[in-house]
Amino acid sequence: MGITKTDLFTEAQNEVALAAKALAHPARIAIIEFLLRSNSCINGDLVNELGLAQATISQHLRELKEIGIIQGTIEGTRVCYCINPQRWKEIQNKFNVLFNKFEDPASNECC
Repeated sequence: MGITKTDLFTEAQNEVALAAKALAHPARIAIIEFLLRSNSCINGDLVNELGLAQATISQHLRELKEIGIIQGTIEGTRVCYCINPQRWKEIQNKFNVLFNKFEDPASNECC
């Protein structure tokens, strides 16, 4: 989506779209699932877990960090990541608002 076109949409629509874009890769979903299971990790753990190159994982981590889903700390040569609980809840709520707008019709009539 071109940067000049985002003004055609609400702030909420743009935020959901940015979150969806960040989640729109299976490697990022795998990273998030790993972080949810382990509650933190060292970047090398992700290389072993996912079987992707270090540079590829770093790129995906950067995408997730840019929208705030994950946060990280640097300890010497180690980088530890975890889910940012506040941002996770914000994004979850935005998707819930979208999904909760659907009202299941009483009949199965559609299109």
